[in-house]
Amino acid sequence: MQLHNVRDTMKVGTARRQLEKRMNELNGYDYEDLQPGMSASFAKTITEADILLFAGASGDMNAVHINEQFAQTTPFKGRIAHGMLTASIISATIAGRLPGPGTVYLGQNLRFKAPVRPGDTVHAEVTIKELIPEKRRVVMSTICTVGGKVVIEGDALVMPTSRDELSKTSTDLSANKR
Repeated sequence: MQLHNVRDTMKVGTARRQLEKRMNELNGYDYEDLQPGMSASFAKTITEADILLFAGASGDMNAVHINEQFAQTTPFKGRIAHGMLTASIISATIAGRLPGPGTVYLGQNLRFKAPVRPGDTVHAEVTIKELIPEKRRVVMSTICTVGGKVVIEGDALVMPTSRDELSKTSTDLSANKR
Protein backbone atom coordinates (compact mmCIF):
# COMPACT_ATOMS: atom_id res chain seq x y z
CA MET A 1 0.00 0.00 0.00
CA GLN A 2 2.73 2.46 0.90
CA LEU A 3 4.65 1.52 -2.26
CA HIS A 4 1.56 2.48 -4.28
CA ASN A 5 1.56 5.94 -2.64
CA VAL A 6 5.25 6.35 -3.42
CA ARG A 7 4.59 5.47 -7.06
CA ASP A 8 1.72 7.96 -7.21
CA THR A 9 4.01 10.60 -5.71
CA MET A 10 6.69 9.74 -8.24
CA LYS A 11 4.16 10.07 -11.11
CA VAL A 12 3.05 13.46 -9.83
CA GLY A 13 6.68 14.55 -9.44
CA THR A 14 7.51 13.40 -12.97
CA ALA A 15 4.48 15.21 -14.40
CA ARG A 16 5.39 18.36 -12.47
CA ARG A 17 8.98 18.25 -13.77
CA GLN A 18 7.69 17.82 -17.34
CA LEU A 19 5.42 20.84 -16.91
CA GLU A 20 8.22 22.87 -15.34
CA LYS A 21 10.37 22.17 -18.39
CA ARG A 22 7.69 23.88 -20.48
CA MET A 23 7.59 26.98 -18.29
CA ASN A 24 8.86 30.12 -19.98
CA GLU A 25 11.60 32.44 -18.72
CA LEU A 26 9.02 34.31 -16.60
CA ASN A 27 8.08 31.04 -14.81
CA GLY A 28 4.72 30.98 -16.55
CA TYR A 29 3.20 29.06 -19.41
CA ASP A 30 3.01 30.24 -22.99
CA TYR A 31 -0.24 29.71 -24.88
CA GLU A 32 1.35 26.85 -26.83
CA ASP A 33 1.92 24.85 -23.61
CA LEU A 34 -1.60 25.14 -22.21
CA GLN A 35 -4.22 22.39 -22.26
CA PRO A 36 -7.83 22.21 -21.07
CA GLY A 37 -7.98 20.79 -17.56
CA MET A 38 -4.75 22.36 -16.34
CA SER A 39 -5.32 24.06 -12.99
CA ALA A 40 -3.49 26.01 -10.32
CA SER A 41 -4.27 27.43 -6.91
CA PHE A 42 -3.13 30.12 -4.51
CA ALA A 43 -4.19 30.94 -0.96
CA LYS A 44 -4.03 34.10 1.12
CA THR A 45 -5.32 35.03 4.56
CA ILE A 46 -7.26 38.30 4.43
CA THR A 47 -5.98 40.59 7.20
CA GLU A 48 -7.32 43.76 8.81
CA ALA A 49 -4.52 45.63 7.05
CA ASP A 50 -5.56 44.18 3.66
CA ILE A 51 -9.11 45.45 4.14
CA LEU A 52 -8.06 48.93 5.25
CA LEU A 53 -5.43 49.28 2.53
CA PHE A 54 -7.90 48.09 -0.11
CA ALA A 55 -10.47 50.60 1.17
CA GLY A 56 -7.89 53.38 0.83
CA ALA A 57 -6.60 52.27 -2.56
CA SER A 58 -10.05 51.71 -4.07
CA GLY A 59 -11.94 54.48 -2.30
CA ASP A 60 -14.57 51.93 -1.21
CA MET A 61 -15.24 53.05 2.34
CA ASN A 62 -18.47 51.08 2.73
CA ALA A 63 -19.16 50.81 6.46
CA VAL A 64 -19.79 47.06 6.20
CA HIS A 65 -16.05 46.73 5.53
CA ILE A 66 -14.55 49.24 7.96
CA ASN A 67 -17.04 49.89 10.78
CA GLU A 68 -17.64 46.93 13.10
CA GLN A 69 -20.43 48.68 15.02
CA PHE A 70 -22.40 49.31 11.83
CA ALA A 71 -21.54 45.89 10.36
CA GLN A 72 -23.06 44.21 13.44
CA THR A 73 -26.47 45.61 12.37
CA THR A 74 -26.29 44.01 8.89
CA PRO A 75 -27.30 40.49 7.87
CA PHE A 76 -23.56 39.62 8.02
CA LYS A 77 -23.41 40.39 11.78
CA GLY A 78 -19.88 41.73 11.45
CA ARG A 79 -17.35 43.23 9.08
CA ILE A 80 -16.67 41.54 5.77
CA ALA A 81 -13.90 41.91 3.22
CA HIS A 82 -14.56 43.77 -0.02
CA GLY A 83 -15.73 41.34 -2.70
CA MET A 84 -13.17 42.70 -5.13
CA LEU A 85 -10.39 42.24 -2.59
CA THR A 86 -11.37 38.60 -2.35
CA ALA A 87 -11.60 38.35 -6.15
CA SER A 88 -8.08 39.73 -6.43
CA ILE A 89 -6.85 36.34 -5.14
CA ILE A 90 -8.06 34.96 -8.50
CA SER A 91 -5.95 37.58 -10.27
CA ALA A 92 -2.93 36.56 -8.18
CA THR A 93 -3.48 32.93 -9.17
CA ILE A 94 -3.70 33.76 -12.88
CA ALA A 95 -0.74 36.16 -12.83
CA GLY A 96 1.45 34.11 -10.53
CA ARG A 97 0.56 30.49 -11.30
CA LEU A 98 -1.47 29.75 -14.46
CA PRO A 99 -0.92 30.87 -17.11
CA GLY A 100 1.47 33.02 -15.07
CA PRO A 101 3.56 36.19 -15.42
CA GLY A 102 2.86 38.23 -18.54
CA THR A 103 -0.78 37.13 -18.77
CA VAL A 104 -3.24 39.92 -19.57
CA TYR A 105 -6.71 39.83 -18.01
CA LEU A 106 -9.43 40.50 -20.61
CA GLY A 107 -12.56 39.74 -18.61
CA GLN A 108 -13.94 38.20 -15.44
CA ASN A 109 -17.46 37.17 -14.45
CA LEU A 110 -17.99 36.82 -10.70
CA ARG A 111 -20.80 35.46 -8.56
CA PHE A 112 -20.41 36.25 -4.87
CA LYS A 113 -21.80 33.35 -2.83
CA ALA A 114 -20.76 34.02 0.77
CA PRO A 115 -18.93 36.67 2.80
CA VAL A 116 -15.24 36.63 3.62
CA ARG A 117 -14.25 37.92 7.03
CA PRO A 118 -10.98 39.32 8.39
CA GLY A 119 -8.76 36.35 9.24
CA ASP A 120 -10.31 34.01 6.65
CA THR A 121 -7.94 32.20 4.30
CA VAL A 122 -9.16 32.40 0.73
CA HIS A 123 -8.17 29.57 -1.61
CA ALA A 124 -8.46 30.46 -5.30
CA GLU A 125 -8.36 27.82 -8.02
CA VAL A 126 -8.32 28.43 -11.76
CA THR A 127 -8.86 25.74 -14.39
CA ILE A 128 -8.48 26.00 -18.14
CA LYS A 129 -11.85 25.30 -19.77
CA GLU A 130 -11.19 26.29 -23.36
CA LEU A 131 -8.41 27.44 -25.67
CA ILE A 132 -9.29 29.86 -28.50
CA PRO A 133 -6.43 29.35 -30.99
CA GLU A 134 -7.35 31.99 -33.55
CA LYS A 135 -6.95 34.72 -30.92
CA ARG A 136 -4.61 32.94 -28.47
CA ARG A 137 -7.13 33.39 -25.69
CA VAL A 138 -7.91 31.15 -22.73
CA VAL A 139 -11.24 30.70 -20.94
CA MET A 140 -10.81 29.64 -17.31
CA SER A 141 -13.19 28.65 -14.56
CA THR A 142 -12.44 30.50 -11.33
CA ILE A 143 -13.46 29.66 -7.80
CA CYS A 144 -12.62 30.93 -4.32
CA THR A 145 -13.33 28.97 -1.17
CA VAL A 146 -12.97 29.54 2.55
CA GLY A 147 -12.89 26.42 4.68
CA GLY A 148 -14.21 24.39 1.74
CA LYS A 149 -17.22 26.70 1.23
CA VAL A 150 -17.52 28.49 -2.13
CA VAL A 151 -17.41 32.27 -1.67
CA ILE A 152 -16.90 33.30 -5.32
CA GLU A 153 -17.33 31.43 -8.58
CA GLY A 154 -17.03 32.59 -12.15
CA ASP A 155 -14.95 32.50 -15.28
CA ALA A 156 -12.16 34.55 -16.80
CA LEU A 157 -10.89 35.33 -20.28
CA VAL A 158 -7.13 35.87 -20.45
CA MET A 159 -4.38 36.39 -23.00
CA PRO A 160 -1.21 34.53 -21.98
CA THR A 161 2.25 35.03 -23.40
CA SER A 162 2.99 33.23 -26.66
CA ARG A 163 6.26 31.81 -27.95
CA ASP A 164 4.95 32.05 -31.51
CA GLU A 165 3.97 35.70 -31.08
CA LEU A 166 7.29 36.52 -29.38
CA SER A 167 9.33 34.90 -32.16
CA LYS A 168 7.22 36.68 -34.80
CA THR A 169 7.78 40.03 -33.04
CA SER A 170 11.51 39.33 -32.68
CA THR A 171 11.74 38.48 -36.38
CA ASP A 172 9.84 41.67 -37.31
CA LEU A 173 12.12 43.76 -35.08
CA SER A 174 15.24 42.19 -36.58
CA ALA A 175 14.00 42.93 -40.10
CA ASN A 176 13.36 46.58 -39.17
CA LYS A 177 16.94 47.03 -37.88
CA ARG A 178 18.40 46.19 -41.28
